[in-house]
Amino acid sequence: MRLLILALFSQFLVLAATPALAASCGNDGRGFNAWRDAFIEQSSRYGLKQRVVKSSLQNVTYNKKVIRLDRNQKSFKLSFNQFYAKRVNNAMIRRGQKLGKTYARTFRWVEKKYGVPAPVILAIWGLETNYGGFSGNMSVLRSLATLAYDCRRSKFFTNELVAALTIVQRRDMTPAEMKGAWAGEIGQTQFLASSYVKYAVDGDRNGKRDLIRSVPDVLASTANYLAKHGWRRGQGWAPGSANYNVLKKWNKASVYVQTISVMAEKISE
Repeated sequence: MRLLILALFSQFLVLAATPALAASCGNDGRGFNAWRDAFIEQSSRYGLKQRVVKSSLQNVTYNKKVIRLDRNQKSFKLSFNQFYAKRVNNAMIRRGQKLGKTYARTFRWVEKKYGVPAPVILAIWGLETNYGGFSGNMSVLRSLATLAYDCRRSKFFTNELVAALTIVQRRDMTPAEMKGAWAGEIGQTQFLASSYVKYAVDGDRNGKRDLIRSVPDVLASTANYLAKHGWRRGQGWAPGSANYNVLKKWNKASVYVQTISVMAEKISE
């Protein structure tokens, strides 16, 4: 979800300036296979190993469903009260409080290292995927390849595709393991692929950054993202505060940021 807003503001988040597109973009699937094959052929221009890209993308096909979803985004047209009522309930608050106790040791370590308190991370975790209950079941590489080929935001999503392939290349996840939301968001707090590359942390110290299955990795990475964007240790997160402005870096939609803030406050009670 976060990607839907960040796409308009975050061209600078990508790894580096991207070379010219491997082939022309398109507004339907007719030219996708040629675009994909050209991207594979020119993959070294993106700092990727051709064998990794070929094995990851050679069987990827155009996804019409992703394009339909991209053209039909309505969630952020709601008022705060409408959005909050749709996304949060008392059961979510209680579950957040329970998970705060279940992972208390991890949260203490995370707050000590990054300065971000548990209620804020819990609110993001709950709001993004209902605490990991559903982080998406669509192929991240297929979604990103489709959107990279599509002309509407081709440059942005080409950068995200390169980042996703970087995750595969550094062996954090296999292509088959990379399941996520329709626009390519990954893991229990829905990281963009580029944010995954830049901010994901190996919280459980097993040698991989796995934001789909490892709760310590999820919690630490979310805190690291906020810390790297200016979170101020020991301060609150109410509207008007410096930390509230950091939450705006997580999501540009005002209703979303306000929901995180209110939900975190309720979890902390």
